[in-house]
Amino acid sequence: MTLVRCWAVGIVVLVLTEYVQMTLIHDPLVGPDGVGSFGAALALVHLPNLVCVVLATWAAARVHPEPWRETPVRHLAAACAAPAAAQVLLLALRPDVLDPAGAALWMSMGVLLAGCAVGLLLDRLVWTS
Repeated sequence: MTLVRCWAVGIVVLVLTEYVQMTLIHDPLVGPDGVGSFGAALALVHLPNLVCVVLATWAAARVHPEPWRETPVRHLAAACAAPAAAQVLLLALRPDVLDPAGAALWMSMGVLLAGCAVGLLLDRLVWTS
């Protein structure tokens, strides 16, 4: 049940932060046509997504209780499952992102990996303080 609680917290935080990101940044600034340059995509899409993944990973890691958080694989599964599942869902719903030659797949995977790493690092820094 501890993993399920972590996953639920991660999903709730991810959904809420992505909703805020979509309503405040994506819809008004990007619009349905997308962005025109790599810099704009980085600033308006990928960096806000990175913040969402970091917050979801950090929240899920924070509710993972003490006896199990010292097991690295279990703690990684508790903290990173929600963002990873969201990535799989994104790839399933948007097959245009699956092009290995396109930058969208690699940027999306980089955001996932970096966000999970930073979220776990924040958890470690706060937990040991």
